[in-house]
Amino acid sequence: MANAPLTDNAARQRKAYIFGLATVLIWSTVATAFKIALRHLDHLQLLLVADAVSVLTLALILACQGKLTLLCALERRELLRCALLGALNPFIYYIVLFKAYSLLPAQVAQPLNYTWAITLSLLSVPLLGQKLTRRDLTAICVSYAGVVVLSTQGKLTDLDFGNPLGVALALGSTLIWALYWIGNTKSATDPVLALFLNFAFALPLVLVATLLFSGLPPANAEGLLAAAYVGVFEMGVSFVLWLSAMRLTLSAAKIGNLIFLSPFLSLILIATILGESIHATTYAGLVLILGGNLLQKRGG
Repeated sequence: MANAPLTDNAARQRKAYIFGLATVLIWSTVATAFKIALRHLDHLQLLLVADAVSVLTLALILACQGKLTLLCALERRELLRCALLGALNPFIYYIVLFKAYSLLPAQVAQPLNYTWAITLSLLSVPLLGQKLTRRDLTAICVSYAGVVVLSTQGKLTDLDFGNPLGVALALGSTLIWALYWIGNTKSATDPVLALFLNFAFALPLVLVATLLFSGLPPANAEGLLAAAYVGVFEMGVSFVLWLSAMRLTLSAAKIGNLIFLSPFLSLILIATILGESIHATTYAGLVLILGGNLLQKRGG
């Protein structure tokens, strides 16, 4: 009987690793899915389809978890918070991110998105009253050195950023995501329910923006399937799997470290499926960005 707790803990940790690895595998595919969808849809049409599918997916997950009844217990203040956060994510965040992906090669846009953790640490100073340590400052410098290497694709002497608008949008998306993350720190709502409300409240905004500035998505099977994949997995299932992994694990750090596998797996898919030739500077920039993240994570 003395070994029972150890056995239970080992089983919990195994489940946590399974959920964590499943999440990482999903995250590794989304950059490729974005680019496939954007071959046939514009960034607004992609978001409209993905958001609608995500709302249905999250509603189904909540129904399976028996949590839909929690909607009735939410206060008006919390509903308003979810609506405002929904304007940040998915509405503004994914418009900016998808536009960046439409302008940049996937091998550039995807690693740039990983600077969100560094952006979060910078915003935590004025918004949460936190202080930056020397390690934090070093991590920021290392990560943004990676941004320069990645964005210039090795042309450091003339600082040719290739597509400066795309780079600015990719980095801007990390600012929006960090603001969304900070806004969620004061929410007591079940996280899956909160995400469902964010996407549900954003859907009318996405629809209006699409009708005003684009048009309804064309009936293209490949584009619609790729967008639906984004809605089911990037915006729905991956969140629930990651949340499950973090609740089961005995060490959040061990599960958190799995994140660093995702961008490298993603580059393999980008090369094999999208046919992009991965430059050496992409790996160099990615290593610097992730190195900065890891340095900051160790400090935290």
